[in-house]
Amino acid sequence: MRDGETGIGRLIEARLSRRQVLAGSLAAFAVAGGTTAVARSPFPFAPVPANTRDTIALPPGYRWHVVARWGDPLWSDAPGFDAESRGTGASQARAFGDNNDGMALFTRDDRIVLCVNHEYMNNAVAFANRASRRPETADDIAKSKAASGVSVLEIAEAAGRWGIVVDSPVNRRLTADTPIEITGPGRGHALLQTAADPGARLALGTWANCGCGQTPWGTYLTCEENFNLYFSAGDTAFRASPEQHRYGLGAKDRGGNWVATDPRFDMSRHPNEANRAGWVVEIDPLTPGSRPRKLTALGRFKHENAELTLAADGRVVVYMGDDERGEYLYRYVSANRYRPGGGRGDLLENGQLSVARFHDDGSGKWVALTPAATGMGSEAEIRVHARLAASAVGATTMDRPEWVAAHPDRAEVYCCLTNNKHRGRKTNAGGDAMPVGGPNPRPANRYGQIVRWRPRDGDHGAARFGWDLFVLAGNPVVHRDARRGSANVTADNMFNAPDGIGFDPAGRLWIRTDGKSGRTGHFAGHGNNQMLIADPVTGKIRRFMVGPRGCEVCGLAFAPDGRTAFVCIQHPGARGSGHFPDGGEAPPRSAVIAIQREDGGPIA
Repeated sequence: MRDGETGIGRLIEARLSRRQVLAGSLAAFAVAGGTTAVARSPFPFAPVPANTRDTIALPPGYRWHVVARWGDPLWSDAPGFDAESRGTGASQARAFGDNNDGMALFTRDDRIVLCVNHEYMNNAVAFANRASRRPETADDIAKSKAASGVSVLEIAEAAGRWGIVVDSPVNRRLTADTPIEITGPGRGHALLQTAADPGARLALGTWANCGCGQTPWGTYLTCEENFNLYFSAGDTAFRASPEQHRYGLGAKDRGGNWVATDPRFDMSRHPNEANRAGWVVEIDPLTPGSRPRKLTALGRFKHENAELTLAADGRVVVYMGDDERGEYLYRYVSANRYRPGGGRGDLLENGQLSVARFHDDGSGKWVALTPAATGMGSEAEIRVHARLAASAVGATTMDRPEWVAAHPDRAEVYCCLTNNKHRGRKTNAGGDAMPVGGPNPRPANRYGQIVRWRPRDGDHGAARFGWDLFVLAGNPVVHRDARRGSANVTADNMFNAPDGIGFDPAGRLWIRTDGKSGRTGHFAGHGNNQMLIADPVTGKIRRFMVGPRGCEVCGLAFAPDGRTAFVCIQHPGARGSGHFPDGGEAPPRSAVIAIQREDGGPIA
């Protein structure tokens, strides 16, 4: 592979090659190959039954092992994980972070590098030796901040097992204290200016890192989600502004009491600091000394992931969901075109941000967020307050839009709408109605669904699209109404809360869940959170993996030879339910696992 080569880069260059063969028309390719089935059987494995065990369940003929877990050192000068103390601020800064989520794989020569997000620190586990089970000392807070962000780590396989290459020159931790350059319309704007950074050029830290993305020029996109939980106000007279309220900001800390050692998290003293969080951050994983970049052109909200593809004319398109009840689905289209083998230029700094409007007749439109359309004074204001801009143009309130995935060969896109207990009952935080209908067809939605859309003429840059529902999750054992799910949901594959989603190179859709485990009630028979594989052509779905108790199944990446799938297991043992992955009385630890076939063949 070439230096910095990524899966998305190979797919995009393949698309461009096909476009040239077909006289410059991506749409022609979509028509000619729009119903192409995957090259081999979409389900070359036996289905895995639901269960509530405290381990990984796979089909016969498959095995798994741990690649990296919370607290594993990335450098030889760091101590090993201490199960009694659960580590210190210093040890955590040199080790793999907690609650791993989105993940992507990069290569350089024979080097294989993972970028892994860390959404937050699991306080109940990390501070089990504290009476409050929360950070209580300055070092506790340092540990909490160091456990967040991103781990960049080289991995290698030996004797059939993958592990960390300790002391690799590319190993790197990015945390809540890492300097990050501000780019795009927000750079220099008054809404991002602080006493420490009056020029609004350099933010400090990335945290609440949820989903991710990759670029064809070899960089990683990490997405900041629940950033608001870490801000509070020391002034008892503080009242959140309407803009702050819309982003869930208030006087009460709900994270790790970071304000106790870092005053920038006090909104009554530094009201603009929260405006510097909630962005997509670009990282060059193969250049350790490079500075990350906050991409304000992509908008500020509770980002899930950032799915990058190309418009028919070569412009970069990024699809993004805002993971909150009644929030929106966004699209960014660059002003300039990507050239194969070229650099990033201003492709993620200069472009148009739009928001989706779905109609009940199966049509939809991307509505551009401009000063004229929103009534806002500038592009920077629109990006900083993207939620308010989307409300202003009447976008469709969605059932928590999470990961988005674009098909590798056809112009169609999928998005997980994980659930929304307030659908048909309440408004969102901005007062926008959440009526039942369109892509959100069920009131008090417990189970979630996956919406699919196809851009007009096969062009991701088109303003209009058609949509349908690929699957309605549910429980056909318990319910006989719409809560049973769509026809492709059965007693053998039922699930709830689809969250992570992504395609493999063969065009199969891998679905990961973050929902309710259950033996009784609405979730009876669902078991632990799981990973399923779907055939986009037939709509059929089969369960491939069940995770351990209390976990969420998160990030997914494939080894270059296609023989290993790397999967993130987040917060196993939640609420004292287990001891994954080490068993016994060991503390549960979030981990990246490797899944392989016992015969060494392709993973699926």
